Amino acid sequence: MSAARPAFSRRAGVSAAAAALLVGAAPVAATAADGQPRRGGRGRAERARHDAALQRDVAAVRATGATGVLAEVQTAGGRAAARAGTADLATGRPVPWDAYYRIGSDTKPFTATVALQLVGEGALALTDPVERWLPGLVRGNGNDGRRITLANLLRHTSGLADYLAASGEGEPPTPAGYRAGRFSHQTPRQQVAAALSQPPGWLPDADDPAGERRWSYSNTNYVLAGLIIERVTGHSWAQEVHERVIEPLGLRHTLTPGTSPYVPQPTATAYTAFPGERGLTDTTLAFGGYADGSLISTPRELATFWRALFGGRLLRPAQLAAMRQTVPAPDWIAARGVRYGLGVAWRPVRGSSDGIWFHGGTHLGTVSESGVRPDGSRAATAAVFTLRMAGEAADAQARAALRLVDNALGGTGGAD
Repeated sequence: MSAARPAFSRRAGVSAAAAALLVGAAPVAATAADGQPRRGGRGRAERARHDAALQRDVAAVRATGATGVLAEVQTAGGRAAARAGTADLATGRPVPWDAYYRIGSDTKPFTATVALQLVGEGALALTDPVERWLPGLVRGNGNDGRRITLANLLRHTSGLADYLAASGEGEPPTPAGYRAGRFSHQTPRQQVAAALSQPPGWLPDADDPAGERRWSYSNTNYVLAGLIIERVTGHSWAQEVHERVIEPLGLRHTLTPGTSPYVPQPTATAYTAFPGERGLTDTTLAFGGYADGSLISTPRELATFWRALFGGRLLRPAQLAAMRQTVPAPDWIAARGVRYGLGVAWRPVRGSSDGIWFHGGTHLGTVSESGVRPDGSRAATAAVFTLRMAGEAADAQARAALRLVDNALGGTGGAD
């Protein structure tokens, strides 16, 4: 791993090593200001059944070898949370409730929301080419910013190489490389330059670039979207996402850490199993990237964001409709029928005739899974504090985390 290489990608294989004692706790209900449990519309027995289902699904993720897992299901009527595993292998303490964690590419829906707000205000258009706002930046090796629009960036139909892969220099990541580079970082323009050292997979259709349907996930797209937001507004991406999303929703535990490698307390140790290594490495300290994946949040606040977004609180109807216009996204995650829109994805789920909207993300030592019903009525989030980069255990953890979200949103788990 190069010293300045960030380490998150939604496409990274994720799982864990079975190295910790199981430390479980019963689900908790949200509490009102007076400390009394907040009651929803369902009866006590049915709430208990939903809560038990969530706990089982959290335990199932833990059973794949994840050191610690924390999940939440949120509706207008209340919330339920469950946890399993340990926050630290040395102490065995439980994962703290409302733990902070790096949400990785679950940052992308925040960035897309800001960009679409600017579209709704007339400051941007989805058909604007990158060249209009970042003249001369996307050139070389067959790359051409005149053929790539904002819609291509947000929908991953640009054909641009992923800077994470381009920055890898052909070297497998190692614990020693991580420790050498954990306080280093790349600037957004350095990230773009790394991507442009590679030729594109394709150039969007010259006659209708915004309508391009070829799809390939690339973090570079959202680095460029962040730079466009900054050029249009004259403010940093961090300021815009804070003032347009974080502050209006009252997300006091969601933050843009900049180049800081630290995660606030309370949190859990973020463990990574590097290729060829038998043990786990504490990778809690690490640079988090930029508009493509740098946010730190909590399960509760990420669920609040999802419910607000699909409940119509952040975007005008036209822009929310545009966000839902999708193209097929094959082989992205371990689920069938996935389609990708503008910063959000959709997949069919048993028990939900309309499927769910979601994203998800990974970072060194953490995996974020999340989703929301199409009307914003229910959201589910999960933080897993172990990352394995490849292998059967990685696949098993990924499938279990997806099932947790599917079950919570398809009707078999959660809180009302």
